[in-house]
Amino acid sequence: MKAFENFEIWFVTGAQLLYGGDAVVAVDAHSKEMVAGLNQSGRIPVKIVYKGTANSSKEVEAVMKAANNDDKCVGIITWMHTFSPAKMWIHGLQQLRKPLMHLHTQYNEEIPWNTMDMDFMNLNQSAHGDREFGHICARMRLRRKVVVGYWKDASTQDRIAVWARVSAAWADSQDMLILRFGDQMNNVAVTDGDKVEAEQRLGYHVDYCPVSELMEYHKKIEPAAVDALVAEYFKAYDHSKELEDKQTEAYTKVWNAAKAELALRAILKDKGAKGFTTNFDDLGDLEHDGFDQIPGLASQRLMAEGYGFGAEGDWKSAALYRTVWFMTQGLPTGCSFLEDYTLNFCGSRSSILQSHMLEVCPLIAADRPKLEVHFLGIGIRKSQTARLVFTSKVGSGVTATVVDMGNRFRLIVNDVDCIEPKPLPKLPVASALWIPQPNFEVGAGAWILAGGTHHSCFSYDITPEYWEDYAEIAGIEMVHINKDTTIGEFKKELRMNEVYYMLNKALN
Repeated sequence: MKAFENFEIWFVTGAQLLYGGDAVVAVDAHSKEMVAGLNQSGRIPVKIVYKGTANSSKEVEAVMKAANNDDKCVGIITWMHTFSPAKMWIHGLQQLRKPLMHLHTQYNEEIPWNTMDMDFMNLNQSAHGDREFGHICARMRLRRKVVVGYWKDASTQDRIAVWARVSAAWADSQDMLILRFGDQMNNVAVTDGDKVEAEQRLGYHVDYCPVSELMEYHKKIEPAAVDALVAEYFKAYDHSKELEDKQTEAYTKVWNAAKAELALRAILKDKGAKGFTTNFDDLGDLEHDGFDQIPGLASQRLMAEGYGFGAEGDWKSAALYRTVWFMTQGLPTGCSFLEDYTLNFCGSRSSILQSHMLEVCPLIAADRPKLEVHFLGIGIRKSQTARLVFTSKVGSGVTATVVDMGNRFRLIVNDVDCIEPKPLPKLPVASALWIPQPNFEVGAGAWILAGGTHHSCFSYDITPEYWEDYAEIAGIEMVHINKDTTIGEFKKELRMNEVYYMLNKALN
């Protein structure tokens, strides 16, 4: 979980001086114990740092300003140990620009029935104070997450962990640079959108990068470095021994793929980019050291290391994949960029084959990927090229996409079940086969009604709660297609959302 090492979450306890200094000392001691317990639980990947009690408007404002200006702080957890008059939170909350969680808990688990007196009541007023705080957040229309539960319970800690992961990924996206090698392809609408609005709303910046500039890096790659990377490929992946014969075209294609990967790595590092897109109609001048085919193997490997990727210029998917990868660091099962490719009608087992020409991340592979070289007959280079071939794990997961609706961004989330595919001996690509919930007809129909893309970012490890938190922090629309979805109710939701966002825009 190295992705989270440089981040922290601040824990601020609400109190006041009405009950005397001894009460504040007790509040402080309880808060320190709780923060230590949350950190020691091993369930929350981002370190929680206790920032003391806030007993006045000036103290609240000071801690909120400090959080805004601290790059390590990715969010604030607030908890009202005692009754904390919420008017004192107004000025600080007005200035807060970091994600906010309101934890509704209590230091003690059960009421001490036989010993409880008025002093205990005055000190342990979370039932009172958290409602006061909740009211002011609601009145101020603040976007926040509310977690309710005893702080020592695993279920409570897990919900905090979800928000912590999302908040860290949100922080990561605020300086995310996506490089587009080539433009959007073939007048495609659904994967394009407003890059200015995306930077305002979602934080990341998208730059066009001429392929000619990438080719300057390609020209400078040393053959010895390519040889070393090819050797690494042969150690890491299953492959036929014939592939190692340096006299064959297949070996040359593997070598060329390695050179393309090194060029991409170099330019992404130099530019400080966290993601990129490619375009199979823009690969440089082959006569002057251009790519001999789209760098699919490089894209697969770079995704596995956390670089965002979107095919055919899809910058929104590139950014979203980076966010998915970041949120899931330390979780076991994997994530990938995927594309709806072809349909399989089979009654209740009707499904969608997810694949791409080449670019599917090996983190979702059921078995060790196999390095293969095959013909690719699409784009300006119709030729043999290297790729990793595998099928995905069987299991449940969540896929998501972001679309530009003109007046807002919409996050579309679908629960899916990856199932065992039949062999594809003449389709040597990486793939997944899934049934969208609640079934193929409703799941696919709802996705289309919502305007979903043919590209999406999939993970076995995250749940819809991650995307709920992400949409809340970003202030964007989210629709969730799941086991309870019906087309009739989903249409109503889309129409109600349209009214809400039109009115919201008019009022603001």
